[in-house]
Amino acid sequence: MDLLQLLTDPISQPIMQRVMIAVLLTGIVSGVVGAYVVTRGMAFLGDALAHTILPGVAISYIISGGNTQAVLAGGIVAGVISAIVISILGRVSQLSEDTAIGIVFAGALALGIGIISSSRAFTTDFTHLFMGNILGVSNEDLWLMIAIGAVVILGTIALYKEFLAVSFDPTLAEALHMPTNRLNIALLVLMALTVVIALQAVGIALVAGMIVIPSATARYFVKRLHHLMIVGAVIGALGGALGIYVSWYLNIAPSAAIVLMLVALFALAFLFAPNRGYVWQSLRHPQRN
Repeated sequence: MDLLQLLTDPISQPIMQRVMIAVLLTGIVSGVVGAYVVTRGMAFLGDALAHTILPGVAISYIISGGNTQAVLAGGIVAGVISAIVISILGRVSQLSEDTAIGIVFAGALALGIGIISSSRAFTTDFTHLFMGNILGVSNEDLWLMIAIGAVVILGTIALYKEFLAVSFDPTLAEALHMPTNRLNIALLVLMALTVVIALQAVGIALVAGMIVIPSATARYFVKRLHHLMIVGAVIGALGGALGIYVSWYLNIAPSAAIVLMLVALFALAFLFAPNRGYVWQSLRHPQRN
């Protein structure tokens, strides 16, 4: 088998072409939003949001009879509500943000499990929910993912300066009379939408990895936030594409293959990134290692 055939075989069928587009979109959006998640130390929030959408997904699944677009819509509603509740609870109570996230996370997850356990409708779809079902993406699913992705990207670009101020200098943001509370909610909503997109690709169990790892890898190469968003998007898309090829040739779950490829890219960056990689640092400062 020559190189050209090796590259084209996995995407020769229409269904795999849809899968590749969906994975590239997921990687790009995850890389962009993940830049804020990583720089603000909000990795736990990404994982929590992935689980808080479970009640919305479960309810919409039961009502619609498993319609994918309805399930994604239910996930969006649940994610937005969770983002707003987390923001309000962290602001008006005496609790830290991590504690507020933990409470909403636990409550929503328990509610979702309760709904699922009360219905016999969930069989293999329960596995798809937690492990992803990128191979089942339809044209309608893809267009919905594109629409959600466009909202996330455009929202991130439109509010870039505001998000930058709120994330890194909230005191300055308040001094400039920026609506910091609303901006924080908006950022959480964009994160929730990103989680919904990634849900189809990697499932609830691995969503956090899809969002966090690309930007964590990008930090070994760039410092500025807008550079982190661009490089993170490239790494997310690359890891997703490589994962599809690995899944095809090794016959393993696409969700696992995608995240494993992202972890592999992170490991390469950690070891060999110029100036910041472990090997480079060891050669420059051997006494520190």
